[in-house]
Amino acid sequence: MIRRYNINNIDELHAMVNSLKYEHQVKGELLLKDSKAYINQFTLGSLIKKYATPSAFLKIDDKFNISSSLMSMFLPFLMNSTIFKGSGFLTKTLVGLASNKFGKALDAEHLSAIFNSVKSWFGGSKKTKRSEISQQVDYGIPPDSETY
Repeated sequence: MIRRYNINNIDELHAMVNSLKYEHQVKGELLLKDSKAYINQFTLGSLIKKYATPSAFLKIDDKFNISSSLMSMFLPFLMNSTIFKGSGFLTKTLVGLASNKFGKALDAEHLSAIFNSVKSWFGGSKKTKRSEISQQVDYGIPPDSETY
C-alpha cells in the first residue's frame, strides 16, 4: 500500500515524519500487546482454566466424551466384580459388552439427571408433606366469628 502525501515545505515534512514515527510506535505497542495475549492463551494456567471446568472436562466435543469413556471402562469392571462375581466366562463377557455399550451412552447430563431423580425419591417427599401442612386455606372468615 503506497501512501501519497501532500507536503509543500520542510515543516510539513518534519510534522509528517513525527506523526509517522508516533503511528509506528503505537502500532508496535498494539502488536506487542496482541501477541502477548495470543501467547498467554496457550500457557498452562490458561489451558487449565479453559479446559478444566466441569462441563468442558466431561464433554469436550460431541465425539469425545470423557465421562462416557470412563463409564464404558468402569461399568463392566464394576458389574463383573460385584453382581456377576461368581458367573462364568460367557456371562461376564456378555455383561461386559452390554455394560460397555450402556456406559458409552451415558454422559454427564444423563448421570446428573439419574442422580437427581434418585435424590428426589429420598428427599422430595418430606418437602411436599411440610408444604401441604404449612399451607392452610384462608376462606376469609375471621376466627372469632360465629361460623368458626
